[in-house]
Parts: sequence; C-alpha cells; structure tokens
Amino acid sequence: MQNKIEAGDAVVVKPNVEDPDLNINIGGWQGRISEVDKNYDTICIKWDSLTLKNMPAEIIDQCEEKGLDWSQIYLSPTDVELVSPRDSVEDVEEAIQHLERKHRWSFLGEEGKRIQAILSQAGDDSSAFEAWNAYLQQMLEFPFEAEVSEFQERGPLQADDRVKVHGIEGSEDPYGILVSLRKGRRKYVFPLCDLEVIDETSSNYQPVNDYAVWFANR
Repeated sequence: MQNKIEAGDAVVVKPNVEDPDLNINIGGWQGRISEVDKNYDTICIKWDSLTLKNMPAEIIDQCEEKGLDWSQIYLSPTDVELVSPRDSVEDVEEAIQHLERKHRWSFLGEEGKRIQAILSQAGDDSSAFEAWNAYLQQMLEFPFEAEVSEFQERGPLQADDRVKVHGIEGSEDPYGILVSLRKGRRKYVFPLCDLEVIDETSSNYQPVNDYAVWFANR
C-alpha cells in the first residue's frame, strides 16, 4: 500500500489515527496527497471540501491560534488508505476561501472571536467600517477620556496627549472611523484607531481596543 501512494491520490485516514499536533482522532477524514517525502516516510494530505466543511470550528480556531495549517496535515503513509475522490480541487479551494473569511481573526483568541462576530455580515473594508460604526455607536458611552496612543507625523495632537471624545463623526479612507474630540478648548476630528481609553475598567475600553487591533491587522 505504501509504495502505491502518489501525489494526487485520494486517501482516507484509518480509524483511531490522531492528529500529532492536536491529539484528536481524525479517523475517516479524507483528502488528496500533495507531497510524498520518501526520505522521512511522510505524506502531506490536503483535506477535501467535505472534510473541511465538517471540521469543527473550534479545531480551526485552535489551529489559527497555534499557527497551524488546518487545511492540510503530515502523516505516515501507513496511516491512510486509497479511496475514490469525493470532490474537485476547485471545491477544495472554494471551501478554504470560505473558512479563511469565517476564521480570519481566530489567531487573536477571544479578542479575535469578538472581532469576527462584529464583522460576520461584512463583505469588504467599506462594509466592515459600517459594521464597526453601528457596533461602536451602540456600545460606547460619550463623552470619555482617551489618550493618543500612536505617533503622529504631523498635526496638532501628539502621542500621549489626553483628550475627551464626544462622538462618532463617520469614517474616511484611509483613517477609518473618525471621532469628534476636544483637547482643552479646541475641537478636533481624529481617527479612533489612534486612541486608547484611559480608564481600563470602563465599558468603553474593550470595544475601542478591539477596533484598534482590527484596524492595525486588517
């Protein structure tokens, strides 16, 4: 059996075989061989679309957090058996793209789950800002004290300046969501992503921080 396995073959994992990184039973999972390494006696299996669609969400999230590729695995040739393919390569790519969008922020752990929930209905950056705007309008209590958290190349405000934020003004590329604020008697419109709520116990702290993390990693 081992000598018959070649790149491109469809295979199924034998019963009771465990994922060497996650220590879970992956018996019955199916895919295609993408690589055969005879020197190390290993094969790389790219999961097929049916396996990907039935993969538990928590497994994908765990892989993202650990920096593991959930779309493929390395096993011994003795761990699998040849089968007939159940889908096409195009089906696999479509399933991967769907899951990548769904779990894009999982690498951030609990913070990523909150971000993903906010963006669940957004299709692109434009609609993403709309989703954040609606969420922040609902969650934030104005006014609140904040601090400029990022270096500013120019402008009247600089890092570590303390300001009072009074409301959301909208969004504008490339600055993202803009807020109205005051420093002393002067009014400004400023990117929310460059602010941090001073009071870490405030209900405003987490939503603003989650938005800033999303903006920096989008």
